[in-house]
Amino acid sequence: MNVKIKSFVLIPIDIAVIVICFFVAAFIRAFDLLAEIKTIAQAPSDVYRVILSPAFISIIVIYVVVFIIFNLYSTLLKHITLEDAFRIVAANLVAAMASALYNFFLAEFLIPDGIGLTRIPTGIVLIAAMLITLATIVIRSIPRAAESLRSSYLNKHSKKTVSRVLVYGAGEAGVALLRDLQRNPNQGYRIVGFYDDNESKAGSSIHGLRIYGPHNGVDKTVDTLHVDTIIIAAPSATAEQFANMLENCKSTGCKVRRLPSLYDMVIDGDLKLTSVRDVDINDILGREETQLDVDSISGYIKDSVVLVTGAGGSIGSELCRQIIKYHPKKLILFDIYENNVYDLENELFRLYGKYIPLKTYIGSVRDYKRMTDIFDLEQPEVVFHAAAHKHVPLMEFSPGEAVKNNIFGTYNSARVAHEHKVNSFVLISTDKAVNPTNIMGATKRVAEIVIQAFSKISETRFVAVRFGNVLGSNGSVVPLFKKQIAEMGPVTVTHPDITRFFMTIPEAARLVVQAGAMANGGEIFILDMGNPVKIADLARDMIRLSGYIPDVDIKIEYTGLRPGEKLYEELLRAEEGVENSSHNGIFIAKPFYMDWEDVQHMLSDFDACINQDHNAVAECIKKYVPTYHNEVGSPK
Repeated sequence: MNVKIKSFVLIPIDIAVIVICFFVAAFIRAFDLLAEIKTIAQAPSDVYRVILSPAFISIIVIYVVVFIIFNLYSTLLKHITLEDAFRIVAANLVAAMASALYNFFLAEFLIPDGIGLTRIPTGIVLIAAMLITLATIVIRSIPRAAESLRSSYLNKHSKKTVSRVLVYGAGEAGVALLRDLQRNPNQGYRIVGFYDDNESKAGSSIHGLRIYGPHNGVDKTVDTLHVDTIIIAAPSATAEQFANMLENCKSTGCKVRRLPSLYDMVIDGDLKLTSVRDVDINDILGREETQLDVDSISGYIKDSVVLVTGAGGSIGSELCRQIIKYHPKKLILFDIYENNVYDLENELFRLYGKYIPLKTYIGSVRDYKRMTDIFDLEQPEVVFHAAAHKHVPLMEFSPGEAVKNNIFGTYNSARVAHEHKVNSFVLISTDKAVNPTNIMGATKRVAEIVIQAFSKISETRFVAVRFGNVLGSNGSVVPLFKKQIAEMGPVTVTHPDITRFFMTIPEAARLVVQAGAMANGGEIFILDMGNPVKIADLARDMIRLSGYIPDVDIKIEYTGLRPGEKLYEELLRAEEGVENSSHNGIFIAKPFYMDWEDVQHMLSDFDACINQDHNAVAECIKKYVPTYHNEVGSPK
């Protein structure tokens, strides 16, 4: 029902209510038992005084005008809230005061003596005001009450499967979820109770639903209420607090879902069941994302021409999303794969408008001539080099391609940046470059050596940023586990003891941009990845939080280490050492430099072996990366 239709219906109803309430008030005043002088014969007299008063029509107009001013005809009747009720009371209070004042001044100054007209008795005006207030609230509450009864009936008699939900969190967010379910009963949920870690809330109720507390325990509450889904409604909880909530839910056998954090929530000021999402890997890890020094980032990004290689990849695309927020003079997307970068370009135009300073080029970092042409044309001042082959097992079987892309692609990009006097060049590296056991990690270590050598001969500030796995990136285990769980398994883990560092893609990209602001030249920045996570434990947690029992409902299978894979990753070589930076999420490795002449010899050796087999490339790598060893899973 739109506002015009509601006004058309409600205004006549309100007028009728006002008239009736004044008549009722006249009778109430006549039969006031506390006033002995009143008799039943006086009741018609008071009613006539109301009808014949010149103030009566004016008071009706006053009420309607005040109701319009207070927007009482724009409220969605099915969604009326406590705030709306307060607004109705306030409107009635203002209308009553205005009516009483008008009635008084009319009698004192406007009605001529001796014409038989008088003002409405003040007692009738006040009694009528209370009746009108009550009646307007009741009338506007009827649709919501009817909707609640309808929702309750549909939930109880629905033929489709309804999930019994325990809301973890008895705050405003939990109440908002319940209210949304009452408004929209066909969403497949039925909230049967609340749980809250605050003991003082336990035993009380919300709209008739009991709040359970720590003395009950989540497990016992789930059993008591026969719950199959838990929704965690705690958008303001810290990552640590949320991780504790998840820990309490793991053994329940329920599917666990959550509301987004306050930072992620954009729901027009209201919380809805449609905003509930599955628990993701970052929730399980309980990792607090680090904050940025916005001023330092803005200082080198704003009004600069920024180029991102590998812009269509998981890290490259997120870098572009972060960079555009700092208002570069121009953002240049460069990638060999047109589909991903095309999607990214459309996404940025959609989010920020078609006139943002954005340009996309297709090409390969292996092509020195192509890169030179683009640098000549665009004159970038900051370069983020994210283009690389990253899949460890695939590179074991195509080592020459890893050398072409990761080593010579980096060399070409750095060389062009040096020749064009770019201000800053940031290489995206990996924890797999530390004591590498695979071709991919070893070639990224060589790439680090290359850019550190450039930093000794160039005006450009060349730096590398090293971090571990990013959640949800191409090749990550997390999307694979989700798919396997959806298919009811098995969930495949390579080894029961394998561990990895994890970080979200947005956080990694933000810290890469932050590291670029801190660059002096030659540094290898290491992002604080927190504690390593055992992949088998991660798989079990994801299975439990999907409502299944590991190794019962969904099996976990160990498939053996893949070519080039090692049990654990490191972020620092023993000989490097580390020191703190000005940012608590970033550390700096002690620089290790190779002479420029030695770098040229190294590149010549790699060029000679580039089209040979795995063993030839591995021998070349061992010559320049002594910590490289590939005993585990090398291709046969």
